[in-house]
Amino acid sequence: MMRFPRGFVLPGGNRIKKCLEAAADYEVYSSVSNENVLIISSDLHEKLCGEKLIQKDLFSPLIADDGTECHFLSCDGRFILSSVRKVRFLCDRPKALAFANALLSARSITDVSLFDAIYVEKLSLLLPTYSQDAADDRTTLGTFLAGGVVISADSFDRLTRLAAFLTPSDLAEVIETAGFAVQRNGAYLAKQGYREREDAQEDGGPANRAAVKTGKFTLAGRPQLEEFINEHIVDILHNEEKYKQMGIDFPSAVILHGPPGCGKTFAVEKLIEFLGFPFYEINSSSIASSFIHETSKKVSEVFDKAIGNAPSVIVIDEMEAYLTDRGTGAASGMHRVEEVAEFLRRIPEATKNRVLIIAMTNMLEMIDPAILRRGRFDHIIEVSMPSKEEVEALVNALLEKLPTADDLDLRRMVDKLTGKPLSDASFAVREAARIAAKLGADEITNECIAEALNRLPKTAEKARIGF
Repeated sequence: MMRFPRGFVLPGGNRIKKCLEAAADYEVYSSVSNENVLIISSDLHEKLCGEKLIQKDLFSPLIADDGTECHFLSCDGRFILSSVRKVRFLCDRPKALAFANALLSARSITDVSLFDAIYVEKLSLLLPTYSQDAADDRTTLGTFLAGGVVISADSFDRLTRLAAFLTPSDLAEVIETAGFAVQRNGAYLAKQGYREREDAQEDGGPANRAAVKTGKFTLAGRPQLEEFINEHIVDILHNEEKYKQMGIDFPSAVILHGPPGCGKTFAVEKLIEFLGFPFYEINSSSIASSFIHETSKKVSEVFDKAIGNAPSVIVIDEMEAYLTDRGTGAASGMHRVEEVAEFLRRIPEATKNRVLIIAMTNMLEMIDPAILRRGRFDHIIEVSMPSKEEVEALVNALLEKLPTADDLDLRRMVDKLTGKPLSDASFAVREAARIAAKLGADEITNECIAEALNRLPKTAEKARIGF
């Protein structure tokens, strides 16, 4: 199709402002009247009418400057009018459910791929464009919810991160509304022990929807850290009314510190999975910038998103990279001072707005004292390298669901892994399982374990960068 120039006058007097999308048989424009305009070719219009996806009079006829016959439709700019893979602005639960219903409705009419379809939210229409880009409906749904990232709705755990505006329970509802089963570890979310909560905001605003997994949080190989998380985080979330009577509205911010490989990240990932809250990560790669003010701006944006989708979690990784003590030479420069000041301001605000903040560092001594003060991070927890008992507990937990020989002896494995990063234990178990599968064995044997231990990285004893 030929693009319509800026200022082109549509029938009725509306004028074209900017081209938002352009493809072989359609174009999407913004207009001076804050409406979005979909213009389709006559061929596409004929196909849609032929399949009874639209009525003939839904689109109005339009003649381009070069004489090309087209058809157009205008919609209020507040509604989505975009191809599935071009949707970029944040959705919400009603919009997600509306799309799921439109997908289900379109599929009842046509059997062509909807992955290339145009979504007209105002009319609950999903209009295929009959291009060569094909994918199943689960991928169409997942890609829409993920803001253009191609992903299947079957990848539930990953999709919860990409579609952070939905709680896991809401996401499950959207997927089921579209007619699909929820694939979360092979079972429906309802069977995983989640319960729905309606938490009215203090200012009288709309209720926040949150999925909190009932029961006790478990962390294999870390009994003390598991106990801390259950007492200071999980119990408060499960018994909010009881704690609110004593002036405690939400769990306080936490710092986990310890040597690389001690299991900080593993613990945080398991907690996020247990809670089911949307989470946001702050690390050097996501917020670092050489421009003055830019890093603090990015930090603020993350906090705004987390507060807007509360209850949620913010994970601050490698916090020593941008929260260094302002009194040292390592933190020189006004931009560093500004970054620390931004954290000082936003952390208490986020906690009051039901955002759980968990920070991790290898070098606690480098952190600015103002950050470590009570009221920002109430809990500073040291995570040391695993003991023999902790390694044994983790190995047993990892092997629990795998087929193993009756005479399996784990003493040598536990002894060799004691004092090493927990990631080495996970690697050894995975490697033993891989070796067994390669040999065509039905179970993991002592020989598989011995071979896996021999394949541990030779530098395991050395300190590692990262977590």
